[in-house]
Amino acid sequence: MPKLLVSRDDRTDVEISYEDLGTGRPVVLVHGWPLSGRSWEAQVPALVGAGYRVITYDRRGFGDSSRPWHGYDYDTLAADLHALLEHLDVRDAALVGFSMGGGEVVRYLARHGTERASREVLASAVPPYLHATDDNPDGGLDDATIDQFQQGVASDRPDFLETFTERFFTADGRVVVSEAQRRATWDEAVRASPKATYDCIATFGLTDLRDDVRAVTVPTLVIHGDSDAVVPFEVSGRRSAEMVEGCELVVVEGGPHGVNVSHARQFNAALLDFLGGRTTAARD
Repeated sequence: MPKLLVSRDDRTDVEISYEDLGTGRPVVLVHGWPLSGRSWEAQVPALVGAGYRVITYDRRGFGDSSRPWHGYDYDTLAADLHALLEHLDVRDAALVGFSMGGGEVVRYLARHGTERASREVLASAVPPYLHATDDNPDGGLDDATIDQFQQGVASDRPDFLETFTERFFTADGRVVVSEAQRRATWDEAVRASPKATYDCIATFGLTDLRDDVRAVTVPTLVIHGDSDAVVPFEVSGRRSAEMVEGCELVVVEGGPHGVNVSHARQFNAALLDFLGGRTTAARD
């Protein structure tokens, strides 16, 4: 996979690893925490088959990208995305952000505008604001839970990820993917930088993205599982859909957090329909 130098941090070159496949209107897939671009395995063939140029990349600290000690805030991560779009001269792109990646998408549009991006998809995404505070009582993540995540990563990250990947695919009290798929997701997650994994908890858990969501002017799709046990639909997807004028909303019945994997056919069909592609290219 090619790599792009996006910055220097503490005298260290920071490179992000990416793939650029297919031709046509570009679709940029921004992965969730604590995964990598590999998490879009069920989407890439469907999108390329429908005639799109598909770009995936590994967030700094994850996958095959560099592992700097700092730079895991949304401003820096959105700047990394901007550097990649500039490097590839991407224009008229659809930005698809899964979970934490949804924060990068709305922050990118708020800070860097629409010169290179014309549509957005928020999939199981954390916006508008997960942290439960006095002025955000509908937030779904309290201080105790954030601390639990951080302590779990700091004390026994592999064991924490074992439980997390179960919740990632749990709907209605049961894991809805094969054990092999869950284990593959664990393998992907455990490869990430421990520091990046830890720092990103505060980023997706504490960052107020409400103004970023309100500023969205491009056509938007929100797709979310109604049984998401990690980022509940009621505190995230529903609220974002209500805040974006003309937003399209697709709620996947029985869908867990990792709905793009567990319900790939429904997810891909909704994505292609929004993009204007051929739903026949969707796969199970």
